[in-house]
Amino acid sequence: MQKNVNHYSPGCSRRIEVGCVRYVIVLLWLLVLISCQPVSTRSSLEKVVDDGVLKIGTMFGRTTFYHGSEAPRGFEFELAKGFASYLDVEVQIYPFYSYQALMKELEQGRIDVVAAGDAVPKDFGKQFKLGPVYQQVSHKLVFLQGQQRPRDIDDLTQPLVVVKGSSNEHLLEQLKDSHPGLNWKATDNKDTWELLDDVANGRLPYTLVDTNTLSLQRRQYPQLSIGFTVERLVPIAWLLNQQQDDSLRAAVIEYFGTIHQSGVFKALEDKYFGHVRDFNYVDTKVFLQAARLKLPDYAHWFKQYASDVDWRLLAAMSYQESHWKPDATSYTGVRGLMMLTRDTARELNIDSRTDAQSSIKGGAQYVSNLLARIPARIRRPDRLWMALAAYNIGMGHLEDARTLTQRQGGNPDLWVDVKRRLPQLEQKRYYKTTRYGFARGHEARQYVENIRRYYDSLIYLDENTRFLSAQAAPSS
Repeated sequence: MQKNVNHYSPGCSRRIEVGCVRYVIVLLWLLVLISCQPVSTRSSLEKVVDDGVLKIGTMFGRTTFYHGSEAPRGFEFELAKGFASYLDVEVQIYPFYSYQALMKELEQGRIDVVAAGDAVPKDFGKQFKLGPVYQQVSHKLVFLQGQQRPRDIDDLTQPLVVVKGSSNEHLLEQLKDSHPGLNWKATDNKDTWELLDDVANGRLPYTLVDTNTLSLQRRQYPQLSIGFTVERLVPIAWLLNQQQDDSLRAAVIEYFGTIHQSGVFKALEDKYFGHVRDFNYVDTKVFLQAARLKLPDYAHWFKQYASDVDWRLLAAMSYQESHWKPDATSYTGVRGLMMLTRDTARELNIDSRTDAQSSIKGGAQYVSNLLARIPARIRRPDRLWMALAAYNIGMGHLEDARTLTQRQGGNPDLWVDVKRRLPQLEQKRYYKTTRYGFARGHEARQYVENIRRYYDSLIYLDENTRFLSAQAAPSS
């Protein structure tokens, strides 16, 4: 049997000792180098909180960010401001004209979050970190009403034009392989709103648009028609830098979860989009025509007597009430531009309900009275919409709807929750449990939503065409 033999070599031992010494020297050098470096780096969330500033990039636009007559506005702007408040830091908004420039700033780490309000292209998940999906939109091909309707991509007889770098361009890039004859151009000189303006005025045959943008723009251009849906239910989400850690993204996810749970997101979405998604071509066209032909006769008085509300909201109410007809009379006996009841006119010392100036003055006073009766904790714009509902069905019935809302687990201080319960005032199983009983709740809800649409259109017309501001005051 072979025995195990231990072999000993003095030369080998010396080589091992030299190697160990070298290893120890290298290790010491590494420790010295490491000691010269920061022990740890700040996470993406710590950097924002420590610096006290959240930098949000977005695009100029009516659904994202723009400067209104009194303050910045926009759905994405309000979401961004809310996130900064959630982190207890200051928000800095960086609006861009170019999608490509916006994305470059994010990639280079000069902004923290992109909130562009645009659909997320399929390949963006590889380039950026994505926040939670908070809306879904569809891409529609639009054309000018009266022109031949294209029903699919192969029906297009002229080039499509879309905004460079937008989700619309990314979508067309994806469609090239399956539709080799597709002819389109991308522009960096115009935004989607301008392209829709070109289509509406016959300067451009087609463009692509998401349903959020289209819902708003059709209030000004009812002649925009939908040819077909190019892509359905595309997500909208915020974007973050792919190279950074997940801490800021986790905070974004937590923030959206919080505002969804509290109802804040639902109310904000309703504020910007809830009233415009139902589109009526005839009604919109008639309103825009009346705004140009009739409203200038009364605009001076709306401006004079509006105190607690925007004069354009008061004008929108008047159109909903009477279509700006001073002698209008309803089957219930209310009369005039603001459709005052006889009792209300008497309480407000209004002698003639059909006198335009007196009616506007009385209507403005009545709105102010209703606003003062809405609980102070209810913030604008919710208190405005509730005051309008009370103008239509009375404060008592509004309170009944708020009571039903609370009973059913909704928030009685949010219009988006209360308006869902207004139609229940027409259903016996609900109204028999209320103090004031039956009311035309469905009509009241539609009344408010119509006014909100007219109001949006008047803001756009006044701020973009200034045709109302240029009118001289009418003679008394």
